[in-house]
Amino acid sequence: MKSILGKKVGMTQVFNEDGTVIPVTVIEAGPIKVVQKKSVEKDGYNAIQVGYDDVKEKRVNKPLKGHFEKANVEVKRYLREIRTDNIDAYEIGQEIKADVFAPGDRVDVVGTSKGKGYQGVIRRHNQHRGPMSHGSKYHRGIGSMGASAHPSRIFKGKKMPGHMGHERVTVQNLEIVRVDAEKNFILVKGAVPGPKGGLIILKESVKASK
Repeated sequence: MKSILGKKVGMTQVFNEDGTVIPVTVIEAGPIKVVQKKSVEKDGYNAIQVGYDDVKEKRVNKPLKGHFEKANVEVKRYLREIRTDNIDAYEIGQEIKADVFAPGDRVDVVGTSKGKGYQGVIRRHNQHRGPMSHGSKYHRGIGSMGASAHPSRIFKGKKMPGHMGHERVTVQNLEIVRVDAEKNFILVKGAVPGPKGGLIILKESVKASK
């Protein structure tokens, strides 16, 4: 499966040949380097471990530093695994650039959504508020919490206020509009999760285009 790591640069727009405006997200994709190969015989599954984004050596601990030295790869900020059936097609230290994808390819984009902090049920779960006038003393509250004597508890899964955002989100089946291998930029149609500068994983789409 083709895959690459990158950073979200921001959104802009490009024009099609017929003048149609296409909203795109610019992703600085790679280059990434293969740090380790994992096989069914040794690890129970096939995958390659890749590193992305150069960082100073003092930013990593000794075990990680030794891990990179063993692979003869510069120290990287991010380490991620990419599942693949054909690990023989990769070598340790091999560089993977943005040109693994081409315009027209379909990808699944994985990112960490923006954190919204502690939010109430209206914003977090899209619930409705109560009456705002005529003596109502219930406005933006959580509402009924269930029975009293029996079962004398709140069921698991009850939609309540709490931490919102900052979670792994996957947007499926997005189209790649342009690829600039020299500058390591990939333009993806539409929006992708996360803030500017956030880590993004582009993977070959698991669903066929409709």
